[in-house]
Amino acid sequence: MAKNNLEVLNALDVAKTQWYHFAAIVIAGMGFFTDAYDLFCISLVTKLLGRIYYHKPGDLKPGSLPPNVSAAVNGVALCGTLAGQLFFGWLGDKMGRKRVYGMTLMLMVICSIASGLSFGHEPKSVIATLCFFRFWLGFGIGGDYPLSATIMSEYANKKTRGAFIAAVFAMQGFGILTGGIFAIIIAAAFKGAFPSPIYKIDPVGSTVPQADYVWRIVLMFGALPAALTYYSRMKMPETARYTALVAKNAKQAAADMSKVLQVELEAEEEKVRSIEAEGKDFGLFTKQFLRRHGLHLLGTTSTWFLLDIAFYSQNLFQKDIFSAIGWIPAANTMNALEEVYRIARAQTLIALCSTVPGYWFTVALIDKMGRFAIQLIGFFFMTVFMFALAIPYHHWTLSDHRIGFVVMYSLTFFFANFGPNATTFVVPAEIFPARLRSTCHGISAAAGKAGAIVGAFGFLYAAQSQDKAKVDKGYPTGIGVKNSLIVLGIVNFLGMLFTLLVPESKGKSLEEMSGENEQEEGRSPSEESKQVLAGHDTGSVLV
Repeated sequence: MAKNNLEVLNALDVAKTQWYHFAAIVIAGMGFFTDAYDLFCISLVTKLLGRIYYHKPGDLKPGSLPPNVSAAVNGVALCGTLAGQLFFGWLGDKMGRKRVYGMTLMLMVICSIASGLSFGHEPKSVIATLCFFRFWLGFGIGGDYPLSATIMSEYANKKTRGAFIAAVFAMQGFGILTGGIFAIIIAAAFKGAFPSPIYKIDPVGSTVPQADYVWRIVLMFGALPAALTYYSRMKMPETARYTALVAKNAKQAAADMSKVLQVELEAEEEKVRSIEAEGKDFGLFTKQFLRRHGLHLLGTTSTWFLLDIAFYSQNLFQKDIFSAIGWIPAANTMNALEEVYRIARAQTLIALCSTVPGYWFTVALIDKMGRFAIQLIGFFFMTVFMFALAIPYHHWTLSDHRIGFVVMYSLTFFFANFGPNATTFVVPAEIFPARLRSTCHGISAAAGKAGAIVGAFGFLYAAQSQDKAKVDKGYPTGIGVKNSLIVLGIVNFLGMLFTLLVPESKGKSLEEMSGENEQEEGRSPSEESKQVLAGHDTGSVLV
């Protein structure tokens, strides 16, 4: 336990799992449910947008989004998310977690609804307004990353903190799953109400006018879960760690946590003043921060960046991979609503069988196995399965082996979620000082979104066939799906190497990990990371 620690922080560290822990998981988790739904639901409707707004009479294939439009529609929310993570991460340390938390949620609600109400019927006006509102939707989503993680880590006890933060993040799996299920329901309902022929038979009639409502309803539904948790977010008290260690208001921190924990806690204002007098309030751009946490920040940013290149390119372009191996029929053999239904069904199956279970395996095991082990194992198996898909790629495209491809592809998702996709979210919320925790989490998450942008934009072009005749309309030739998968395998391997920079935080208080409230300087955390690199002693990293 960190020396000179406040009673209110010790009480939170040793508190038994109580109702307020589960309430915090649900309140923060519903934000992540919405985040995942909003970020990934766009991939369910991009082909429908192409059919509705970019159909060219006489074409043998249905209309599709031009490359620049597809890149913008898929990537603009990620750009907004990156900006939001940096801005709201910084603001959460300046203004407090709670005050900023409501802003992000309202932005998400308003922009989810506005995305579905994109104005006009002309392609330019619809796509321009869709991209505008999805950028600001992403901006709100970006704020949810550092704030949700920081709030949960500062509320949790040290014994089960990893599971609580991972449980918040695991709601992302339910968001992706719900997006697929909701799209299936809406597509099936409209398909039943407005039957239409396949594209081959009637290119114009295959896309009924009512299909324009389908993508709008799917996008707007994301506002509902966020709106339902707004009141609860506003009722949450500020975290004691922010109030005591950053705002220096020990009396308020003790009063807030006395209500939450239902025990009497001493204010200890003298101790807060003595901590302040020690002068350890170094900033982000200081030698002291670089010495203590420089390698940590490099570890959290690099692993999240590398993970998201692979994770988002896989998630956003599942439909293209499934089409390439023939799991989704050729576009001209379906009508518009059937195509939405088939894409949603395939993505729902992947989410149900691998994405969701992977998240909850992490929740169950993170405080037993530790963050380091789960992240290393996850990256290792992602590398193995990616190469296993890529090297004999032609084998998997044969009709007899397509189910095998889907199983292997699902396993890469399982080990992403029972692995670095969860741990890269958890660790930055635990290892940095309270006054910089939200900022550093925001920086780490923003590095991840930079990787997501590389994955989203890069894979769009890279996965195009090397044969000009097989390239999607408007795209240059690429390196093909096989070579793209090999590149993703190399990226995952690099993630495994950079994981060696990340310290183990299992079973330790936040103050132990960050070095706050310690009277003795001892060795810096960055020096400890060097020791881990030298001896791979992941279980005994002292901070």
